[in-house]
Amino acid sequence: MTGPVPAPLDRVAPRYDGGGLVDVLPSALSLLGVPGAVDRLDLTPRLAGVRRIAVLLVDGLGWHQIPTAARYAPTLAGLAATTGTPLTVGFPSTTPTSLVGLGTGAPSGAHGVLGFTVRVPGTDRVLTHVDWAGDPDPVRWQPVPTWYERARAAGVAVTVVSRPEFAGSGLTLAANRGGDYRGAAGIDALATRMLTALAAGVGPTLVSGYHPDLDRHGHLSGVDSAPWRTAATEVDALLARLLDGLPPDAALLVTADHGQLDIPVGHRIDLDADPRLRAGVRVVAGEPRVRYLHVEPGGEADVVAAWRGVLGGAADVLTRAEAVATGWFGPVPEAHLARIGDVVVVCRDTYAVVATRSEPPMVSRLVAYHGADTAAEMTVPLLVVRG
Repeated sequence: MTGPVPAPLDRVAPRYDGGGLVDVLPSALSLLGVPGAVDRLDLTPRLAGVRRIAVLLVDGLGWHQIPTAARYAPTLAGLAATTGTPLTVGFPSTTPTSLVGLGTGAPSGAHGVLGFTVRVPGTDRVLTHVDWAGDPDPVRWQPVPTWYERARAAGVAVTVVSRPEFAGSGLTLAANRGGDYRGAAGIDALATRMLTALAAGVGPTLVSGYHPDLDRHGHLSGVDSAPWRTAATEVDALLARLLDGLPPDAALLVTADHGQLDIPVGHRIDLDADPRLRAGVRVVAGEPRVRYLHVEPGGEADVVAAWRGVLGGAADVLTRAEAVATGWFGPVPEAHLARIGDVVVVCRDTYAVVATRSEPPMVSRLVAYHGADTAAEMTVPLLVVRG
């Protein structure tokens, strides 16, 4: 991203051709000599000679959350001030889409993990990507080779460190296949396992780490709530541990999958409580900031008209073709088109569309959300430190 950083509620287009989360692994692996990896983030001048790279993704650490976190995370604040660069994530700005975008280096349309939940084409089943147990087959559902696979094929030692319960999940296979998986249940274990893997390699080495707690506490309690502040302090402790143990021929890259916005209760529109919004809608997927509506045959125009009439300026309501034409998803192959709703609803400002009867009740009770294309949700940091 070049030029001034947009204000939190400004709209931001995803960068799939340089300046995006999708460029992190190709840029890092270009330093390790992986064929086909291109350094679009211009890391080479800063990291020439580095042979070991750790990439840490902090879930929910948007660029616009860093000034708030800085009061509780001085290490993070210092890195952001001295090495920080804003990147854009893919669309929708949600964890499954971003994790697979990071792992593959591909736009969301290409890799096909097009939201937190999506309808499985040809069925009325809604797949929740974070609870994906392997059906559909992850390699068929997400067909793009990961950079972990490419790196391993090029002789790079590759390790992925994340929560033990995520081992072997559909999302892990879609995003991280190709890496040796190591479970780590907290910041101490995460730092230890990342540093151990980083030091163990005798040649080019890539270690990827994932930390989810900041996002979780933002969702449950809100950005800058007491639990969120504690989580920010823990992120800082994690960074300090990693920096202290970084080998001299290593580098640490820190990034995120999205930011967050607190959504006022009065800005939550319940689609299950308004017959005008349920009319003609067969399956609801997506998430509160970006809804995918799969409609009854022939009902697309009526659903678009009804939703535009009810939501007004609270959301953009588009047909699938209109949404794809915006470029949000990048090119979308025919095999992935039906995963996008017949109608796509992208919330504006601080509005959200909840579904109190057709989704788990917890979803409508969350404090913070993400998914849409505002800067607060789409813009994340890239922090670069050399050992």
